[in-house]
Amino acid sequence: MRVRRGRVLLAACLVASASSGGAALGQQASDVEARQRLMRSAEEALTTGPLSVMQKGRVPPSGDKHDFFSLAPYWWPDPAKPNGLPYIRRDGEVNPESRRDVDDGLFDRMYTSVTTLVEAYQTTREERFAARAALLLRVWFLDPATRMNPNLDYGQAVPGLYDGRGEGIIVTRRLTGMLDRVRSLEVSPAWTAADKAGLKNWCAAFTTWLRTSRNGRAEAAAKNNHGTWYDAQLVALLLYADRQNEARTVIETSTMKRLAAQIEPDGRQPQELQRTRAWSYSVMNLDGWFTLARLAEQVGIDLWHYRTRDGRSIQAALDYLVPFADRTKKWPHAQITQFETSGLVGLLRQAAVVWKSDHYSMLADRLRRSAPGRH
Repeated sequence: MRVRRGRVLLAACLVASASSGGAALGQQASDVEARQRLMRSAEEALTTGPLSVMQKGRVPPSGDKHDFFSLAPYWWPDPAKPNGLPYIRRDGEVNPESRRDVDDGLFDRMYTSVTTLVEAYQTTREERFAARAALLLRVWFLDPATRMNPNLDYGQAVPGLYDGRGEGIIVTRRLTGMLDRVRSLEVSPAWTAADKAGLKNWCAAFTTWLRTSRNGRAEAAAKNNHGTWYDAQLVALLLYADRQNEARTVIETSTMKRLAAQIEPDGRQPQELQRTRAWSYSVMNLDGWFTLARLAEQVGIDLWHYRTRDGRSIQAALDYLVPFADRTKKWPHAQITQFETSGLVGLLRQAAVVWKSDHYSMLADRLRRSAPGRH
């Protein structure tokens, strides 16, 4: 009877699997592939760095390499001037010079390595991953010999015009996700109480700079994706520094007003649609709104379902983009670079959970299968 019962249960499982198109088995295979990719990336991250602002070739105008320095990507030498100065803007066209001997790439590699190592540690509980992540964090943020000063006075400089601009603050937007991951290190002996306290102090200092500096105030006033990501960084920093009440105040007094100003009732994001890469910036800004919604949950605010009286909402912004990603409509705005849909996949997966819609998850699967997600 026991054998027969086992066969009946197996047959039932097979029927259920067949009736659902083998979805469970497909998900298992996908999970295995994702774990394998993670472990390969984590092994590579174990040999990355350590990375530091001290490694860049250029020296900021302050003369202190501890100051983060980057160049505005869309600014080019003026061909009408003998020395090319001052630079002129060509929106959406990246000047290769802006990628050389600056801190952007170093920061991105540090962020990617830390988040990968922490995710591998969460998955395996192998201390070697935690230890390497802790080392990378100490070198970038804490070690007096290598640490980044908590400011972006010299972010997105423009030769001949600006030593630094508020727009440079968007370069560190990935702090929002990294700080959330770092909390998972606190169960590891590799990340000490002194490390945690040191990073909190760095975040508090950077928060002060964001609120009081010329560049910080300029970015806070930005009406497009720069303003969205300013709020996201500020809230994330406040939360990591255990200043939840202040984070809540930012969302209530700034973020909700920003949403109403940025997103139209039909979901369009007019500030992003003005750009030469309108699709890319619409997705990037939406990513900022998803980030803010996740952060807002930590202080009891539901931005996911927040909707103005005339229908402006995060979901409306996503739904405006969906038909173009799904290829049922042709994108009617400028996009001078490749039309990439891969950036929407993660947002769709989150949307499927938040708004309980299979439509989002099915579209995410289609976009993932059509990698690299271009058309």
